[in-house]
Amino acid sequence: MLMHYYCSQCRQVFVNQYGLEEHYRQSEAHYYCADCKKHFQSESNLRSHRNSKIHQPQNIKCPFAPQCDMAFVSRSALLLHLEAGRCPSNATRETVNRAIRQLDRNNIITDPSRLITGPDGTSQQIKYSATERSWNGYAYECYICHGTYPTLRALNQHLASPRHEAKIYFCPLSSCGVRFTTLSALCQHIESQRCGVARFKAVQSALDSLVGGMRSLTM
Repeated sequence: MLMHYYCSQCRQVFVNQYGLEEHYRQSEAHYYCADCKKHFQSESNLRSHRNSKIHQPQNIKCPFAPQCDMAFVSRSALLLHLEAGRCPSNATRETVNRAIRQLDRNNIITDPSRLITGPDGTSQQIKYSATERSWNGYAYECYICHGTYPTLRALNQHLASPRHEAKIYFCPLSSCGVRFTTLSALCQHIESQRCGVARFKAVQSALDSLVGGMRSLTM
């Protein structure tokens, strides 16, 4: 009995598994990883998968070696590691922001008008926190966005996140200019290739230089 291989989405029949997989790989109707034989719901999901450590080498090293010997597949993954405070160097999101503000003197990716400066002229970061007075009778309420949380700890975790910080970073492509509160979010935007800025080597070189220069300013 001759077995046929059928693509229900395209309503096409193929004589063997190889023909069906080649159809998945070449057709614009499918977001298919031929190496993993796995389908994805969108082009961006497939791209994220292809850019993950499953397919990419972890060759971007943490700039705080030898304190940290971790390596990552992308700049955004490295920056998330630092911003989350997971690095043994004790680097934080504030550390990253402070370093980039000093390194990006030509304001390629940072907006000087959104930087809050103290009496000494250095950039300052506002820190929010809540007390028991934020209890509104049924939950702990954020006094900025009015979101509610079951515990005071959860509310303070929300306030410690970049949710309410100024969007000091922006896409360097003039036709895009989307703004972000964290450098990792900007890098994720660039790596996603949504606006095409990733194809400019000058942008890639500038980010490499900025990320690489953090260690010398934060040690």
